[in-house]
Amino acid sequence: MRRLLTTAAIVVLAGCADSSIASTDANAPDLDGPRLVRNGALDGKTHPQVGLMIAKDAAGNPMWRCSGTLISPTVYLTAGHCTSGAATVELWFTADLEASLPTNGYPYTGEVAGTPYTHPEYNDAAFFVMDVGVVVLSAPVNAAAFGTLPDENSLEVMARARGQQNQTFTAVGYGLQQTNPVFTVAQRIRMSASPRLVQINSGLTGAHSLLLSNNTATGGTCFGDSGGPNFVGNSLVIGGVTSFGLNGNCAGTGGVFRLDRKVARDWVLSMMEAAP
Repeated sequence: MRRLLTTAAIVVLAGCADSSIASTDANAPDLDGPRLVRNGALDGKTHPQVGLMIAKDAAGNPMWRCSGTLISPTVYLTAGHCTSGAATVELWFTADLEASLPTNGYPYTGEVAGTPYTHPEYNDAAFFVMDVGVVVLSAPVNAAAFGTLPDENSLEVMARARGQQNQTFTAVGYGLQQTNPVFTVAQRIRMSASPRLVQINSGLTGAHSLLLSNNTATGGTCFGDSGGPNFVGNSLVIGGVTSFGLNGNCAGTGGVFRLDRKVARDWVLSMMEAAP
C-alpha cells in the first residue's frame, strides 16, 4: 500500500487504487492504495470516455488502480498520484468489468496499454498541488465524444455566475461502493454522482483545488475514483480530477484538482499535441 499522507486536514491514501483489487486468480495480489463513486448510480453507456486504469511496475506487476478520461483517441487524463511511480498502464473502458471476469484480462491485460506521464511539478509530499497526469495510449481508442478541458480560470467565473452552492458536477469513476473501519465493498463498475460545489479558493484548498459534497444526498467519491473526471454540470468539460478526501470513510467532502489553472492546463494541452 502506498504511504498515508496527512497534510493539514487532507487525509488520503496517495495511491489511487481501491483497498482490494480482486482477481479470480487466488494467488493474485491485493492492490492497496485514494478515492469510486459512492451513493451514486450505474453509469452504463453515459460516459464511455471514462475508463479504469491499472498501474504496473517495470516487471509488469499490477500496483494500484485509478479512474480517468479520454480527452483524445490516444490521451487519457488522470491524477498525478495515479501515474507517478508507474512504468506502464493497462486500461479498460467497459462499464461493468465485474460481469466479464475473468475473460477481460483484469488486472493484467487491458483493452489497451499506455505510457504514464506526470506533471513535472508534481511532488508526492504535496501531491494535491499539481495532481495531474496523462497516459499516452499505444493504440487509439474511439469514443463517441471526448472529455474537454475548461477555459483558463473559468471555475471562479462559473461559481460567481451560478452561486457557489448551486453549482453541481458529475463525478464518474470505478471504485469502492462503501467503506468503513470494518469492511469495504469493492466493485469494478463505472458509477456517477452529482456532488455540489462546497468551497473554491478556500484556506484549505488554495487556488489549485475544489471541495465537493460527499454525502447520501449528492453522492461522492471514494477509493478507486482518483483521477476520475468531475464534469461541470452535465457537460463533458472536466472541471477537475478526483484528488483527495478529508475523511477515511469517504464521507464529508471530496477534493478535486482544478484543470482551469494555466500551469496544469498548458501542460495537458502540450501532452495532447505531442501524442501520436
